Amino acid sequence: RPEIAHAHQPVMSPSHHGWDGNGAAAVPTPMPKRLDGKVAIVTGGARGIGEAIVRLFAKHGARVVIADIDDAAGEALASALGPQVSFVRCDVSVEDDVRRAVDWALSRHGGRLDVYCNNAGVLGRQTRAARSILSFDASEFDRVLRVNALGAALGMKHAARAMAPRRAGSIVSVASVAAVLGGLGPHAYTASKHAIVGLTKNAACELGAHGVRVNCVSPFGVATPMLINAWRQGHDAATADADRDLDLDVTVPSDQEVEKMEEVVRGLATLKGPTLRPRDIAEAVLFLASDEARYI
Repeated sequence: RPEIAHAHQPVMSPSHHGWDGNGAAAVPTPMPKRLDGKVAIVTGGARGIGEAIVRLFAKHGARVVIADIDDAAGEALASALGPQVSFVRCDVSVEDDVRRAVDWALSRHGGRLDVYCNNAGVLGRQTRAARSILSFDASEFDRVLRVNALGAALGMKHAARAMAPRRAGSIVSVASVAAVLGGLGPHAYTASKHAIVGLTKNAACELGAHGVRVNCVSPFGVATPMLINAWRQGHDAATADADRDLDLDVTVPSDQEVEKMEEVVRGLATLKGPTLRPRDIAEAVLFLASDEARYI
């Protein structure tokens, strides 16, 4: 019983059963919601890592705006998660779209924006030719950089516009292991993810003076539909050479494809045991977005 507990006994966490004054087991106290009442925008939030972030943010009490170019998937996810989640179409490489998404969130949620997650991105073409500097394609480089790097910069700009006056907020971008190690992706993708790390450092130095924190997460490979689609490109020359946008033409992978990709990733990973999944990345983003990371 609490009134006779010794000082050296451990304090039970909120997720454990407690005891009432009569020594009976009390109803477990739910874990606190780490984003309760906060407003968040997640770009590329309709599927993959972005979807996992949206779901976890909503679970922790955030009012979430999904900003994506996939209308069907974005609207379906918002509908499934309830009124606290909404969808707005946004191409992050177009500044007017980013501005409109932020303004829409502000107007819907009383002029408040607490978290902006730069998650939208493209892998670019993954064929052997596309991965060689000898076959460097300037138009492909421009396309990937416009989405991944420019999109992140525009997100930081318009998020800061909303956050700086309130002297509070968290901007979290999703970079990549390709921003840390070489040889893990095509040149355009690798350059774009290095750019996100550099933008994060610069923006953090500037916006810290306004109480706004800027961070990024650099995930290892994870078996999302986008990565599996890229794997298909590398093994199907006919598909890879088709005249269409392969970053958008992402079909739902089979269980066998997911298992195969996870096996490949586990073989390359330094940490043996767990398999990296979108939820793990979402947990890191949640931490950086929360007040628990208030000095990071």
